[in-house]
Amino acid sequence: MQTIFTAYQHHSTRISPWAQDFSLLLQRLLLVRIFFDSGLVKLENWEGTLQLFRDEYKVPLLSPEFAAYSAVFFELSCPVLLAIGLTTRIAILPLLAMTAVIQYTYDQNIAHYFWATLLFNLLAYGAGRWSLDHYLHKKFCR
Repeated sequence: MQTIFTAYQHHSTRISPWAQDFSLLLQRLLLVRIFFDSGLVKLENWEGTLQLFRDEYKVPLLSPEFAAYSAVFFELSCPVLLAIGLTTRIAILPLLAMTAVIQYTYDQNIAHYFWATLLFNLLAYGAGRWSLDHYLHKKFCR
């Protein structure tokens, strides 16, 4: 029995880093899809977006215009950084803030908890080895 467990443990440690990197990449790409698509939708109908921020998305402490510009900027720029895995942990912070604002001021939706879980996971573990963060760290921080 001990031999089977030792063999399994040895095999799982060889697969585990690859599986973790694959999982982190999938999480990044899923978040890219969610946030980037949302930014594109806002850009497609800018007047409608401004109207929504004035009438429905009552963002606290920000003017509707500033909130709309900020949302579009972060929804289009941060997913690009996530996709290539560059400054991943920094790019996650505005997306986490946006998710919290959406959840608590406009639309209480269980999906926002899922998004936040993915964002917190990437915040904790980083982008993984399949990212520019890893490549640059490996190249310049030896």
